[in-house]
Amino acid sequence: MKVFHDTAQAAGRIRNAVVTTGSFDGVHIGHKVIINRLNQIAREIDGESVLITFHPHPRKVLYPEQTDLKLINSQEEKIELLRKAGLQNLIIVPFSIEFSKTSSHDFISKILVGQLQAKVVVVGHNHHFGHNRQGDYEYLHQLASELGFSVEEIPLQDIENETVSSTKIRKALFEGNIQRANAYLDHQYIISGNLKQNSHKLVSEEIPFYTIEITEEEKLVPPPGVYATNLFFEGKWFKSVTFVTGSNTPNQQVASHLIYDRINLHEKKGTLYFYKKVMNLPLSGNGSIDPDYFEEAKERVKDLIY
Repeated sequence: MKVFHDTAQAAGRIRNAVVTTGSFDGVHIGHKVIINRLNQIAREIDGESVLITFHPHPRKVLYPEQTDLKLINSQEEKIELLRKAGLQNLIIVPFSIEFSKTSSHDFISKILVGQLQAKVVVVGHNHHFGHNRQGDYEYLHQLASELGFSVEEIPLQDIENETVSSTKIRKALFEGNIQRANAYLDHQYIISGNLKQNSHKLVSEEIPFYTIEITEEEKLVPPPGVYATNLFFEGKWFKSVTFVTGSNTPNQQVASHLIYDRINLHEKKGTLYFYKKVMNLPLSGNGSIDPDYFEEAKERVKDLIY
């Protein structure tokens, strides 16, 4: 997957572009349907699939006074998930107040067609774009013949009669319902970052933990609890039990103990894959976990096959 950091950088470097736009937070099963369709059309016209997304998140720029924005993926996580989903080209547009004033007409004529020479534009159900979200499928359809591209709308995708959306995934994660979130995502929820060994004593100095550094404040962390996880590092998987304390607060920790392995991952970069929540999290007055409780949590995770 090629990654561009503005549309001008991508101009002239993508063949017969089949384009969609959006945040694609979570890269969930509905997003994958769109990516698969992009790739199918691209194969038919000897072209390439393209996603235009924005960073920072538009809401953070347009409504800086709102501090409750939480995203399923960090920027780095999203790039990797889009790569795994088979997207061929990702364009990350720097979002600003000035860019937000781009009209729907200018976005289509100057960017999609003028810079990217888009042959096909694919949109999800009820998708809007451009200044004040004025652009939609009908508007695209009106401009298609005039500007020489075609447009396709993909209908809503459901899982068990429930509409897939990033909002529902965030709700499941906030509630600690990891398995429901994973079903919507069509992959396990992840947290990536640098690892610190025993940066906070959670049980005792003798029990090694790796805390994972979360550098983007918008990154959503599940609620306090004990989770069955796998830690992925340089092509290897390590079964782990993860303790989340003070989620989405300045005191939050995401601390993992490798159940079967003793390996030095300090200052290394890893990814936690969340399988399910197994227990609530009672803490002592000093913020540590009782050793007996830790052993019970570890045994519960050991018994799981995942």
